[in-house]
Amino acid sequence: MRDRSKEVVMNEFEERAKKPFGIADKIGYAAGDFANDLTFVIVALFMLKFYTDIMSVPAVLVGILMMLGKFVDAFTDVAMGQIVDRSSYTAKGKFTPWIRRFMGPVAVACFLIFAPYMAGASMGVKVAWMAVTYILWGSVCYTGVNIPYGSMASAMTEDPNQRQQLSTWRNIGATVAQIVIVAVLPLIVYQTDAKGHQVLSGGHMMAAAGVCCVLAVLVYIVCYALSTERVKIETKKEEQKNILQIFGMLFTNRAFVGIMSSALVLLLTQLTWSGMWSYVYPNYFNDKTFMSIGGFVNNIVVLLLATVISKVTSITGKKEIAVVGAAFSAVMLFVTYALQVKSPLVFMILAAVTYVGLALFNLVCWAMIIDVIDDVEIRTGSRNDGTVYSVYSFARKLGQGLATGLTGWLISLVGYSKETAFDPSVTQGIYNLGTLVPAIGFLVMALLLFFIYPLSKKKVLENNAELKKRHAMR
Repeated sequence: MRDRSKEVVMNEFEERAKKPFGIADKIGYAAGDFANDLTFVIVALFMLKFYTDIMSVPAVLVGILMMLGKFVDAFTDVAMGQIVDRSSYTAKGKFTPWIRRFMGPVAVACFLIFAPYMAGASMGVKVAWMAVTYILWGSVCYTGVNIPYGSMASAMTEDPNQRQQLSTWRNIGATVAQIVIVAVLPLIVYQTDAKGHQVLSGGHMMAAAGVCCVLAVLVYIVCYALSTERVKIETKKEEQKNILQIFGMLFTNRAFVGIMSSALVLLLTQLTWSGMWSYVYPNYFNDKTFMSIGGFVNNIVVLLLATVISKVTSITGKKEIAVVGAAFSAVMLFVTYALQVKSPLVFMILAAVTYVGLALFNLVCWAMIIDVIDDVEIRTGSRNDGTVYSVYSFARKLGQGLATGLTGWLISLVGYSKETAFDPSVTQGIYNLGTLVPAIGFLVMALLLFFIYPLSKKKVLENNAELKKRHAMR
């Protein structure tokens, strides 16, 4: 009876899989990262500011706790990857059903992080609330939806060009979410105090988080409805590996080490850079408006590049364009540091130009991890999409956590507190560190991609041809 039921499910799956790859898949996959980033970006950009300015928790403590939370992900991400790889198929596939299961919990957990009604509690209670809600959101709920979401691109198509299209559309979805948060939210969550300073409002922040979380659930539903899995990906019992075997397999693979290390540095650099904007614009420039305009302009840059990136990478290759992008961003940030800009408009323009390089990597990185998964399969004979993606995701989350810790440490280093937030020496230090540190980060990332990551355009095409040959023989 059980075998017959499984046969019926697989027949339904195979019937759905006959649907040709098309615009619905692209929109559905874009919707998934739109929803992901509605919670991810709001936490990355506003949590540190919220807990320092509204909850009066020291920046160093917030940064350390958020960083430690990411080490929990070392276990939950890999565990979720194992669960997904070993899960049974449904009529919707292997990965898509997890989005429906976790979309509600991830929204609720994110909303609970921004709780201004806890501001009057003791420091111990506030720190405990922050730690529990942050780990619940990031290490449990976000992991539960993001690992299967990222893994399912391999199951939607085997074609390299279509995978690059999914990577591009994923970034389009993320960019739209960033426009909503970076461009719109600062206009809502900041207000002017009696001294003319622009400060964060706890009530407005909670309301904005609530709206973003509800919107995230609605967009996850779109992702679930429109995404179609076509490629049957199963890990045979004899191919299943324990955690130590998996780490040994991955960390002896040069392609994986290259993409993981560069992704860690990317997230550390990108989020430190953007995290400092929450202090550079309202504190150094005393102008939140350009933070919103700048966020909007930066994301328009991504959308414009998204229209041509597939054609560009088909000519140059993904690794090649990623190296150029990281190096370009490094040069632009060194220039911004050297100029010591006093105009928020000029700073915003320089940031937008810098964003071109960052966008080039972000638009190809998700297709690059699929190339790595293919490379791992060729070298080991085993395909574990969920597990490989989960370890990669952990590296990105670790970068996010380290970025929060680094941002908190940097603003503490210059003497920032609620009382000294607008002192000239403090704001000057914020500008210097907010440009120089990310410049160094992008330079390191370019070097990692150039010297360690081996999957050039030629190598990717060779791997794809080899896998097609192997799959045809099954």
